Amino acid sequence: MEKKPKLVYITRKEHFNAAHRLYNPTWSDEQNEAFFGKCANKNYHGHNFDLYVTLKGYADANSGMVMDLKKLKLVIKEQIVDQLDHMNINEDVPFMKGQLASIENIVVAIWDRLEPFIENGKLHCIKLVETERNYVEYFGEE
Repeated sequence: MEKKPKLVYITRKEHFNAAHRLYNPTWSDEQNEAFFGKCANKNYHGHNFDLYVTLKGYADANSGMVMDLKKLKLVIKEQIVDQLDHMNINEDVPFMKGQLASIENIVVAIWDRLEPFIENGKLHCIKLVETERNYVEYFGEE
C-alpha cells in the first residue's frame, strides 16, 4: 500500500536592520505625534527585524523537500534582505514607496514580493518581528 503524502510546513528565518517613520502626510505634525508618538520622529527610528517565511506543501518524492531551503534562502536574500537591510524604509525601498511604513504594510509588501518566487509548495505565512513584544503575521488573506 502506498503512503499518502502529508502536508508539512517549512520555515526559513532571516534578519535585517532598518529604519522607518510612522507618519501620515495628510495629517499635521501634531496629529502624527499624537497618534504615532515617538514613532513619528522626523529623524526616524530603527529596528532589528526577524523575518520568518513559512511555506506549506508536500515533500517531493525525489528530494524529500517541499522547497530547497538553500533556494528559499537566496530568494529571501535577493528580494527582501538586500532591499531592506540598513535602509530607510520610507525613503530607500522602492516597493514601499507611497505606503505608510507600518509593520502591517511592510509584511504585506514582503508577501507580494516573495510569492511569485515560490517554486514548490505555497507561501503560508510571513511573520515579521519588530521588537520582542511586537510582531505581525500575514497569511495572504484579503
